[in-house]
Amino acid sequence: MRLKTRSSDRLWIGVALIFYSFVAIGIAEGGLGVLLPSILETYNLTPATVTLLFISQVSGYAIAATTTSLLTHRFGLARTMLLGAILLTSALCLYASTSHWNVMITTGSLLGFGIGLIDAGGNTFIASDQRNANLMGLLHAFYGVGALSGPALATLLLTLGLQWRQIYAVIATIVSLSIVGLFWAVLHRYAPLQQRFTSENSGRSNLAAAAKNPIVIVSALLLGIYVGTEAGIGNWAYTVQHVSRGISTQVAGYSVAGYWVGLTIGRLSFGQLVNRLGTNRTITYSLVLLIVGLLVWWQIPSAWLILPVLGFALATIFPAIMWLTPQRVDRAIVPAAIGLLASMGSVGAATIPTGIGWIADRAGIGVIPGLMLPLAIAMFGLQSWLTLKRDR
Repeated sequence: MRLKTRSSDRLWIGVALIFYSFVAIGIAEGGLGVLLPSILETYNLTPATVTLLFISQVSGYAIAATTTSLLTHRFGLARTMLLGAILLTSALCLYASTSHWNVMITTGSLLGFGIGLIDAGGNTFIASDQRNANLMGLLHAFYGVGALSGPALATLLLTLGLQWRQIYAVIATIVSLSIVGLFWAVLHRYAPLQQRFTSENSGRSNLAAAAKNPIVIVSALLLGIYVGTEAGIGNWAYTVQHVSRGISTQVAGYSVAGYWVGLTIGRLSFGQLVNRLGTNRTITYSLVLLIVGLLVWWQIPSAWLILPVLGFALATIFPAIMWLTPQRVDRAIVPAAIGLLASMGSVGAATIPTGIGWIADRAGIGVIPGLMLPLAIAMFGLQSWLTLKRDR
């Protein structure tokens, strides 16, 4: 694999643009959990029917899975990520303006495709340089900054009397700034973000090879469950705390923000944890902490302060898997592999919260914390397989 860049270009500009893009997708995804009860009320939905909003994103994520590496191979990172930012902003604008539930469902595909392109492009850019684990941790810490800002901002604006559509208009404005930065990179041909990941094989061949690689398949399953768990807690924790357990709007909203604070702190600590423990041990210890934390959240309803601990436990898993990918697979298929991993994570973000919603509709919202525990155990099993595979 060869990266077409000029060393004379200031790399920090590209890093800053990608970091802000991750803040943007964090805000867009993180705010949904707080706005979900308002959407339920507006359209007279149930926890099951509102999950159509999650399901609609799967088609966009699926397209991103098959096209991110191809688009990057052909057009470069800047244009690919610019397209993602435009699609994401457009979807948020439609959320803010439409009064039709069916339009919101359809718009989820645009949102999913946009997030998938940004996610895969940013991870590919950072993972291409294996010299600095801190940078990968910082990338996902900035996502955490956006993800904790989303519910905090939504809670504040709801408290001030804004409606959920108006809040989506505010979020769309924030996200649109990433379009400005990425358009500048395209217009000025900023070299680090003009990368085209080339090899002797075509983009399609590399994508096919990545899709058949057992390490990529298992890593993708792990990330699918991980992101689904992260999104499931982020999307449903407010509803669990406020609707099911009777905690006040402010405490429930800011406890969800605390969840994202824990995630951000964990990701800021990623480089130090990896340097001290090693990447695989960091993932394993994180999963053990996650399992214990979920048991507490499930069995002790008043222990809302466990949410920041859950965020911290989840924090290192995604960046660690992305960081390990260039070490585990051939360099030629790294962009395709990362694209598949990121997109599979996005599929998990749509399907797992959806499944949780359907079960909660039948069994009650209070069962949601207990539903997370098997997911954490499954992740532990997949991580154990990947560790053993590497040791052989």
